[in-house]
Amino acid sequence: MNVSERREQYWRKNLQLTGILLAIWFVVTFVVGFLARDLTFTFLGWPFSFWVASQGSLVVYMLIIWYYARVMNRMDTEYGVAEGED
Repeated sequence: MNVSERREQYWRKNLQLTGILLAIWFVVTFVVGFLARDLTFTFLGWPFSFWVASQGSLVVYMLIIWYYARVMNRMDTEYGVAEGED
């Protein structure tokens, strides 16, 4: 496999990962918040829909960032583009 094919494969995987994680972000940000407004009970003194939107989404965002960094570090090493490699 030559360099341009490896580069193309690297970017294809990168774009696929980014697309999947952006889809998860969209669902958490818009769909869950929209559907959660029908939950009318309180949780720790706040409406549950507020709790889901403000607290639960932050946890998911952090997991998305952690997962992206972990997978990209592995891909960078696999394709020889990791920082510090010559």
